[in-house]
Amino acid sequence: MTVEKPHTPQEAAELVAAALTADAPLEIIGTGSRRALGRPVSADRMLDMSGLTGISLHEPEELVLTAAAGTPLAEIEAALAEKGQMLAFEPPDFSHLLGGVEQGRGTLGGMVACGLSGPRRIRTGAVRDHVLGFAGITGRAEIFKSGGRVMKNVTGFDLSKLICGSWGSLAVLTEVTLKVLPAPEATATLRFRGLDARRAVRLMTAAMRAPAEVSGAAHLPADVHPDGSLTCIRLEGFAPSVMARAEMLKGLLAEFGTPEMMEDAESRIFWGKIRDVAPLADDRQAFVWRICCPPAQGGEVAETLREMILESRLFLDWAGGLIWLAVPPSAHASAEMVRGAISGTGGHAMLFRAPEDVRHRLPVFHPQPEPLAEVTARIRAAFDPRDILNPGRMHPSEKREG
Repeated sequence: MTVEKPHTPQEAAELVAAALTADAPLEIIGTGSRRALGRPVSADRMLDMSGLTGISLHEPEELVLTAAAGTPLAEIEAALAEKGQMLAFEPPDFSHLLGGVEQGRGTLGGMVACGLSGPRRIRTGAVRDHVLGFAGITGRAEIFKSGGRVMKNVTGFDLSKLICGSWGSLAVLTEVTLKVLPAPEATATLRFRGLDARRAVRLMTAAMRAPAEVSGAAHLPADVHPDGSLTCIRLEGFAPSVMARAEMLKGLLAEFGTPEMMEDAESRIFWGKIRDVAPLADDRQAFVWRICCPPAQGGEVAETLREMILESRLFLDWAGGLIWLAVPPSAHASAEMVRGAISGTGGHAMLFRAPEDVRHRLPVFHPQPEPLAEVTARIRAAFDPRDILNPGRMHPSEKREG
């Protein structure tokens, strides 16, 4: 495969224009840390955007940061930490889960393109809620910008919502501006033992409804956690406030038992493991699904999956709204059962980890209803009519795979 590595947006645009002229599709990567996600791309050329790096703007008092799309996330998080700030949506590190990449690798552009968020999403929102603006290159080789440096400056279409989670199929990102937030002074986690999935979801729902500003709610069944099932509620903020809210929740949730407390470093390590899907990462042979559903139905869906798929293992995040499921390897990846379990809930399931041949053969992303699929196709045609950018990454490409 031919690899091109631009160092300026103009160079990147010229390379896209050359690919367009040659009708040679491009696989867009940063460091390649998420290359094993989605379908395999149908391209013989690679556009390596890791040459566009650097933080061009960081105004801590305004909670704004702008950086080139190829800037490593580790560099961005280190710069924010120096000022007591953070990326509030808690971007995951899937290096252990996916294998083959170094821990902590990943770029700003890749993070936005994939649009994947960690446990704090239930409190602070997803990646797309923190992107203020971006610059990029369409499949027509046109350089464009959208948004700016404040939340209220968006007029017309908010393209950030389209770009987040588009997996590089709409545009090549060259620069991103993010809203950042102060890092919490203290963190504590209430840890309840011995609950099944349905009862755990009831506990998490009660905690989310309380005026406690819960920033994490997860459930690990006994076969995922060696010391028995855990249901965990995270609180963050100023230390006195965290302790006061913890005491309030202990009273409100007394029917579920007396919780243990994890504080600061212990709490941060635990939620780092939830964020990175560590409880399912060690079984290298298992296929892994990422399932989203209404949080209140998470316990029911989880138990249905466990009953339908023997030897499966799972845990719940987002107060039951996100289920990580590991299933035994098979030609069909248990796809019919997984998607059947969320039928009627309005949820969706992504085959997150599986060999390349399986991801090429099966629908990795949840099949869209026909009207929505038509809208998606029209949007993609507007940005990339020749199917030059990451063809096949999300859905089979008629132009490149037909």
